[in-house]
Amino acid sequence: MIAWLGADTPFPALASALKEPNGLLAVGGDLSPRRLLEAYRRGIFPWYSEGDPILWWSPDPRMVLFPDELRVTRSLAKTLRNRAYEIRVDTVFEEVVRGCAAPRPSQPGTWITAEMRAAYRRLHELGYAHSVETWIDGALAGGLYGVAVGRVFFGESMFARARDASKIAFVHLVGRLAAEGYGLIDCQMHTAHLESLGARQVPRAEFARRLKDLVDYPRPPARWVREVPHSVKSEACRS
Repeated sequence: MIAWLGADTPFPALASALKEPNGLLAVGGDLSPRRLLEAYRRGIFPWYSEGDPILWWSPDPRMVLFPDELRVTRSLAKTLRNRAYEIRVDTVFEEVVRGCAAPRPSQPGTWITAEMRAAYRRLHELGYAHSVETWIDGALAGGLYGVAVGRVFFGESMFARARDASKIAFVHLVGRLAAEGYGLIDCQMHTAHLESLGARQVPRAEFARRLKDLVDYPRPPARWVREVPHSVKSEACRS
């Protein structure tokens, strides 16, 4: 049985999540900051379509990236070195979220509903949700957004309007997180795009253990206001 969440109903144990569909844990509740932050601390995230009730997920296995395992192809490293772009953080958060929500050829709909956009805007205002933005010739070319809790960054979505724009933002995100001592980037579910950047799947139990060690690290929420220096290592791999 799937748990139905009331206003004050706690999330059930992760082990109770369904195997099919993989990771479906609970239904209902709300997208308040308190509920969302509780979910992230437990390794749970919302994902649902417009018109459906809120669905909460904790898939097994879990797609993650350890910052020191970032993989950058030679072609991407060349693009990064050319610096024909500018990286900004937290300057147009809502525009980044709208970019991520825009229809894509392979995805006629979107799970980033108006309700979701409002919820993450509130987390951004509170200093938990952040955007990393790639700008080319003064225009937003791509980027990503997610939620930072303790020493974990929970990636939500990315988009690109120009070649490699989302990958550029991701590489700069990883560099920033590594410089600030983050230990884990949650990528939620497997995609070939993330795998090409070094993300891999780990068992949910391992993910939960690592999360427990990292989310309570004292780090006051705050808007990101500067770029942290980083280094990029190229690696020969299939592009």
